[in-house]
This record gives sequence, C-alpha cells and structure tokens, in this order.
Amino acid sequence: MENAFLIFLNGFCQLFLRKKEMKKFGIIILFLLIFSACGGNERVSREVFDEVNRSMEAKKLSEAQILQAAMEWGEEISTEAQQQLIGALQAAIGEKGFAGAVDFCHVNALPILKEVDEKHGVKIKRASLNYRNPLDKPDDTEEVILDAYQYNVEEGIPADPNIQKIEGGEVYLYTKAIMIPNALCLNCHGAKDSDIAPDTWKVLEEKYPNDQAINHKIGDLRGMWSIRIPKRAVVNRM
Repeated sequence: MENAFLIFLNGFCQLFLRKKEMKKFGIIILFLLIFSACGGNERVSREVFDEVNRSMEAKKLSEAQILQAAMEWGEEISTEAQQQLIGALQAAIGEKGFAGAVDFCHVNALPILKEVDEKHGVKIKRASLNYRNPLDKPDDTEEVILDAYQYNVEEGIPADPNIQKIEGGEVYLYTKAIMIPNALCLNCHGAKDSDIAPDTWKVLEEKYPNDQAINHKIGDLRGMWSIRIPKRAVVNRM
C-alpha cells in the first residue's frame, strides 16, 4: 500500500514539474493530502475521537491496520458498485440499444450508486475531469488526484488505487481509476462520426447538452471512483 501511494505521489510530482502553470490551490491541497496521509495532527471532534480510540484500544488495532482495512473495503465497495452499474447497463443495452442505455443511465445511474453507499454507510461518487453529468464534476481534492492519475496513464505508470485521510482524520478517501477498457464503451464515449451512432448522439445532446465525456479511446482515463469512508465504520467492522 505504501508503494502504491509513492507511485501515486511520484506521478503527481512529475505532473507538477511538467505543468508549472498548475493553480496554487492545487499545490496547497496536495500538501494537505500528504500531511493527512502521513498522520499529521488533525483536529477531530472529541466525541468521535474518543469513540474510535476506545474501539481501537479494545480491539488492539493500529492505525496501519485500520488504513489497510479501509483500503480493502474501498476496493470491495467500488467493485460492487461497478458490477451493479455494468449489469444494469448491459441489460439496458440488450433491451433498448445504446440510445436507450443513455436514457437509462441518465435516470438510474445515481440511484444505483446511492443504494450501494447507503448499504455500507459511505459516500460514493464517480468523479471525472471530462464529466457527463455535472454531479460528477470533481471537487478540489478529487481534481488533484485525477490530474495525477492522468499523468500516470500518459506516462505508462500504474494508476493504482489510493487512500488518503481527510476531514481531520475522521474519514478516509479511497480512489480508484476508471479506464476505457474496450470498444463497447466507445459507443457512448467515443467520437461522434466514427463511434457514436446518430440516434445515440441525439439522446446525448438532449440529456447532456454540456457533455464532456466523448472522444475517448481505448485505454483512456475515464475518471475515478471516489469513496468517502468514515473511520468509525472501518473500526466497527474489524
């Protein structure tokens, strides 16, 4: 896990050197992420701090063990969410074609994710720099991580899952890159003339007038899973 974070951090540092014009807020956020991941002095509510500490002491858990458990749980949750979405999408494609699948996703994608995050008591989001749904627009923290993933993909560096401490250490942010794995995805995320059929394009224009999730190729970074996991929930399930 430490190697994965170092690879991730290296990718961002290389990105910073290559893109000197990066906004100052991105740099500030990066340092906050680094200090959080390294277990800096966070300000946490006394109630949550005491509860977690009591659980840790009773179960004799170390911070490293909790972080590893959060990493593994994040992987489980992201896999479950992805399987739920892919299963529903494939069914919609089979029944209604790609144009109908776009309409299906417009209505059902977010509710499907909401069911998964309510089941586990976490917050799930698919964040992307090239988002289709405005609700998938990354926040400042997510944008920094997406930039690092994008650099890693461009340079052939593994875009491994990553986990950070946020919100004063009370929450873990698990992220995992979402790639364009095959030509099937290009029917909705490829180029207008060569990949996306006219009827599908028409629905995309109607449902997503400011769509940015097009002109992708196989192997591109589509976005990432962004899952906020309460530390208290991690400790309770260990």
